[in-house]
Amino acid sequence: MTALTLSTAGAATLRADALVVGVAKGAKGPVVAPGAEAVDKAFDGKLATVLETLGASGAEGEVTKLPAPDGLKVPVVIVVGLGPVPEKDAAFDGEALRRAAGCAARALTGSKKAGFALPVTSVEDAEAVAEGALLGAYAFTAYQGGENKLAPKDKKNGNGAKLPLAEVALLGTKPRDKAFKAAADRATAVVEEINRARDLINTPPNDLYPESFAAVATAAGKEHGIKVQVLDEKALVKGGFGGLLGVGQGSAHGPRLVKLAYTHPKAEKTLALVGKGITYDSGGISLKPAGHNETMKCDMSGAAAVFAAVVAAARLGLQVNVTGWLALAENMPSGTATRPGDVLRMYSGKTVEVLNTDAEGRLVLADALTRASEENPDAIVDVATLTGAMVLALGHRTFGIMANDDAFRTSIHEIAEEVGEASWPMPLPADLRKGMDSPTADIANMGERMGGGLVAGLFLQEFVGEGIAWAHLDIAGPAFHEGAPYGYTPKGGTGSAVRTLVKLAERTAAGDLG
Repeated sequence: MTALTLSTAGAATLRADALVVGVAKGAKGPVVAPGAEAVDKAFDGKLATVLETLGASGAEGEVTKLPAPDGLKVPVVIVVGLGPVPEKDAAFDGEALRRAAGCAARALTGSKKAGFALPVTSVEDAEAVAEGALLGAYAFTAYQGGENKLAPKDKKNGNGAKLPLAEVALLGTKPRDKAFKAAADRATAVVEEINRARDLINTPPNDLYPESFAAVATAAGKEHGIKVQVLDEKALVKGGFGGLLGVGQGSAHGPRLVKLAYTHPKAEKTLALVGKGITYDSGGISLKPAGHNETMKCDMSGAAAVFAAVVAAARLGLQVNVTGWLALAENMPSGTATRPGDVLRMYSGKTVEVLNTDAEGRLVLADALTRASEENPDAIVDVATLTGAMVLALGHRTFGIMANDDAFRTSIHEIAEEVGEASWPMPLPADLRKGMDSPTADIANMGERMGGGLVAGLFLQEFVGEGIAWAHLDIAGPAFHEGAPYGYTPKGGTGSAVRTLVKLAERTAAGDLG
C-alpha cells in the first residue's frame, strides 16, 4: 500500500515527483486555495490566471498538470479542483478534501513520491486528505503480474500497467503533534482495511469462495489478536443453519459461518456486525438473466466490509467489543440446489418457503442474525448487497438504512454522512409484511415487488432478537463501481460502509451509541 508521511518540508523546498495544491471555483474564476501560496508565488502571483487560461475552473474532480516554475524543487505541480469556494470564514468540507486528494493520487499513478499541500486547518482536515490520497492510490494488481516481454518494466508491473503512487507526503501538518500523528495512523489503518475489502471484492470467484474467504479471516485474526471461529458444513448441519445450507447446497464449495471476535478488557459495550458473503451469485435455479452475472463476485461486499471493520477496530485498539459474523456461501444451480417451492428450516426454528432462489442473501443473513442475537449485543448492524430495488430507489452511490429503532437509524445516517459515505434512511412499512405470508411455511422469502428493498428489510427483522437495536445497510448500489474512477472511488470494489462501521464502533466505545 501507498506509504503516508507527515512532512516537515515546506511546499517550496519539498523534493518529490510532484506537488499537489488546490483551487476552488469562484464566482469570477478559479481561486487559489490555502496551502498553495508558495506555488502561487513561484508563478509570480498568477497561478489562477494561468489555470483560467488553460480552461480550469476549480470544479470538483478537475485536475490540471503544470510544469513547475523556478522556485520549486518539484518538476510538476498538480492542481486539483475543490469545488465551490466555502462561505466566509468556513473551511473546506472534509469530503471535498477527501475527493480532491483522491483525484490527485489517481493522476499520480506511476510516481514515487508526491507532496500534498491542500488546505489543512485542523487535524480532521489532515485525516481527510490522508484518507482520500490513500484511497485514491489504490489499484488491484494481483492478477496483472504475468510476464510480458514487450512491456517496459520501469514503475510498472509485469504486464506494463503503472503502479500506484508509492508515497504521500502530507504538508501543512505538525509531525511532532500527537493528534496529527494519531490521525495519520488512523487513516492508514482504516484505509488499509478498506483496501483489503476492495481486494477481496475484486478477487475472481474461482479463487475466493467460502472456504478461502474463511482462511483469509483466520490469518488476519492471528495477526491482529482476533478470535476466529469457522463453522464448516458439518458444524452448520449439526447446528441447524438451514438458511446457509440451503443457499450453499448447489455449489461444490460448501458454505461457512465465520465469527470474528475482537474484545477489549475495558469495554462496556458490544457491537455485532453481520455481513452477507455470497462469494458468487448466479441466482441459483432462479438463474439471473444474461448481463447480470459478470459482476456477481461482488455479492460478498457486505462480509468484506464487516471483516475490514472488525480488523480496523482491533488495529485501533477501540474500547469496545466488536463481533463480526460472515455468512459465506456460493449460490449455484445444480442437481443439489434448492428449488423454488422448497422449505428451509432456519437456525431460529422458523420455516421459510423459498419462492425465488435469487433472494438468497436474506436467507444466509437470517441465520447469522439469529446467531448474533444469542450473544445479546447492545446493537446489531448487518451489511449486504441485498436488493436491486435499493439501487432503483437510491442510485449507485447511496446506500439505504433500515432499522427497528428510529434513533439508531438516525445515528448511523449521521455517522455515514460525517465520514463521507452517502446514505439515506428508509422505512420498514408494516403493511408490506403480509406479502410474505406463506400457506406452507412461517414466512416466504419474497413479498410484494414494489418496495422490494423494504420487504427484504422486513424479512431480516423477523430474525433479530427481541429488544436488540438493529440496523440494516443495503449497499447494493455503491459496493461495486462499474464506471470510470472518480474522486477516491476506483473501478470495481469500493469498500462501501467500512468507514461508517468503524466510526460507529468508535462512537460506541465513547458511550454514544444512539
